[in-house]
Amino acid sequence: MAPRQRGRDCKGFILLSILLGTWWEAWAGQIFYSVSEETDKGSFVGNIAKDLGLEARELTERGVRIVSKGRTQLFSLNMRSGNLVTAGRIDREELCAPSARCLVSFNILMEDKMNLYPIEVEIMDVNDNAPRFLTEEINVKIMENAAPGMRFPLTEAADVDVGVNSLQGYQISPNRHFSLVVQSGDDGTKYPELVLEQALDREQEGIHHLVLTAYDGGDPPLSGTASIHVTVVDVNDHIPVFSLPQYQVTVPENVPVGTRLLTVKAVDLDEGVNGEVTYSFRKITPKILQIFHLSSLTGELSTLKGLDYEESSFYEMEVQAQDGPGSLTKAKVLVTVLDVNDNAPEVTVTSVTSSVPEDATPGTVVALFSLQDKDSGKNGEVTCTLPEKLPFKLQQSIDNYYRLVTAQNLDREKLSVYNITLKATDGGTPPLCTETYISIHVTDTNDNPPTFSDSSYSIYIPENNPRGASIFSVTAHDPDSDKNAQVTYSLAEDTIHGIPVSSYISVNSDTGVLYALGSFDYEQFRNLQLRVTACDSGEPPLSSNVSLNLFVLDKNDNAPEILYPVHPNDGSTGVELAPRSAEPGYLVTKVVAVDRDSGPNAWLSYRLLKASEPGLFSVGLHTGEVRTARALLERDALKQSLVVAVQDHGQPPLSATVTITIAVADSIPDVLEDLGSIRTPSDPDDSDLTLYLVVAVATVSCIFLVFVIGLLAFRLWRWHKSRLLQDTGGGLQDEPASHFVGMDGVQPFLQTYSHEVSLTADSRKSHIIFPQPNYVDTLISQGSCEKRDSLLTTIGFQEFKGEAPSLQVSS
Repeated sequence: MAPRQRGRDCKGFILLSILLGTWWEAWAGQIFYSVSEETDKGSFVGNIAKDLGLEARELTERGVRIVSKGRTQLFSLNMRSGNLVTAGRIDREELCAPSARCLVSFNILMEDKMNLYPIEVEIMDVNDNAPRFLTEEINVKIMENAAPGMRFPLTEAADVDVGVNSLQGYQISPNRHFSLVVQSGDDGTKYPELVLEQALDREQEGIHHLVLTAYDGGDPPLSGTASIHVTVVDVNDHIPVFSLPQYQVTVPENVPVGTRLLTVKAVDLDEGVNGEVTYSFRKITPKILQIFHLSSLTGELSTLKGLDYEESSFYEMEVQAQDGPGSLTKAKVLVTVLDVNDNAPEVTVTSVTSSVPEDATPGTVVALFSLQDKDSGKNGEVTCTLPEKLPFKLQQSIDNYYRLVTAQNLDREKLSVYNITLKATDGGTPPLCTETYISIHVTDTNDNPPTFSDSSYSIYIPENNPRGASIFSVTAHDPDSDKNAQVTYSLAEDTIHGIPVSSYISVNSDTGVLYALGSFDYEQFRNLQLRVTACDSGEPPLSSNVSLNLFVLDKNDNAPEILYPVHPNDGSTGVELAPRSAEPGYLVTKVVAVDRDSGPNAWLSYRLLKASEPGLFSVGLHTGEVRTARALLERDALKQSLVVAVQDHGQPPLSATVTITIAVADSIPDVLEDLGSIRTPSDPDDSDLTLYLVVAVATVSCIFLVFVIGLLAFRLWRWHKSRLLQDTGGGLQDEPASHFVGMDGVQPFLQTYSHEVSLTADSRKSHIIFPQPNYVDTLISQGSCEKRDSLLTTIGFQEFKGEAPSLQVSS
């Protein structure tokens, strides 16, 4: 019981040591597993999720995957359980035939952080290969005079398994002439030798048939056999002897096919057939047979195919020299292959980010790749470089992995796509290089507001424009892309005279085209200031403003308006008086007109269209004053009729006309007397003529009174409107006055032109008193016209007994 208990304790200690060793390897930065070869596909190897400290569901979320180093994928990762399983049947001998220990290394990539975890899996050998002889028949020739105890080397078997599963020994079929001795070489290889136990007699038995069996130590053991044909020949007392016990040669891997590498030479002192030496391979694998050729006659060793240092850098083989009777000897041949820089570096991109935001911080990883060169020494030393002046740099990771990270801030508006060339160069002579291209797209962030080409715009539009007309277009440019560059336009919330700007103007939010919502009237307002805002669709949105000054241009859409003389409302014609004693140039009356337009459209000129007495009166071209052109004569008719036209200078010009009736007499009684002298006795209306004249004069006075009152009201309204326009920054005060006559031109005329009319009922005559002809032929200066003094008009009404009412109007 005690030994058994001690053995159990020993096994537990060994198991604990193995577990502690595995735990220590995992925490030392490398995860180690083991799995037997030839297991079925999907066999469990280890739990990656557990060893990485993750839950199984996190594998997909964090992008965990296997990254191999250019070899066929032997393992796969079950994303649901987190187990590492075999991807197929694994043959250890195919992977690691020359090595006693077979280790497969790969990496686990955690993509979200671009971290690599090295994994190492040992492939455990199983006894799946039996020992095999190179040939199924072994021919041995023994001289009949060979002494008992002489040994004859036999072809050994090969077993690609390792450890106890490899070749363990040989045995020969039972016979009375031969026995078997197994020798062990320095490398542990076991060589079978046939030992002659009894002398041979060719005449009794010329050929002996034996069976050589090679067996391994597996469970169950496997074996292989070869037939031995022993031919007894006549005496041959000399065996071939090689000039060297071992031949060595060093050649570069790029030697041409068919190159002679060396020549082996063996000498046999016998003569004739006993001295004829032939050469052949003794200890060689089928793979070497495909690479090298040994001439059986000359002993020249040459290549059958190209050598590859990366496939094998050293070859060891045995050759034998055999004479005619069959005596043979052996020698070793060692071929060392030198590396030549015949493999360009390999760049394997493991992970790459197709796009990176332009506001990414320096140090952001955009790609992970590895460098590999199958050559050795300096030929396999690889360096990687990037083009200059790129905002990226390289950082070395584990093994031969590198990270491509941002070195500075990016700007998509300067460059939106980076085509990066990774150049890998080895250290050979001459060096070989490989270029790999990585395309990185810089995604946009909303870091640029829309901008207008100018800070302000001036817009000119003629008045009376159609409603909905397009008047201007603004365009803002945003160098960003997609939604960050989608610009919408809007009007700022401003008001004009308390009315929102949006009541006058609208803007198309997509195109920036401005439309007039109504027809502008130059006489109402002449300037409109507004602001347009351009805003992108980014998050958060950015915007900018631009100022627009809209100027309304005047059109000749208002005809001149005659303020004086005013036609009475009862259908009669106003009468102006001119004394017969008037000298040439006497001011009879003055036509006063205004035009609500401005500039040339408001420049007025006066001309006489028609006169009942041509040449008697003239009209001032620019003043509108009606004056006598010559002295009045007795033969001149009492009633003179003039038609005066007022025309502006617009294109096309507009005009208005007025008819003026002038009574030629020194006083009202003279007018009545002259009217009576021309009345015939048979006219039934003579008794009413004087009454009509009195009514006409009274009507003219009343019209004049109404005109004065209306002018006063108009002036007050103008003054009130100018105050409002001053408060809102608009109005007409900035516009130049008419060069000829306007609304303000009425005041100086009324201040210098007046009538005093007295009517008496008992005499039924009217007496008109004309003031002294102290008139001004031209309008007073523009400065005096622009004074804000209101027109004062005094109207007095008096009643007298026995007399008609007296009306006095003075200005």
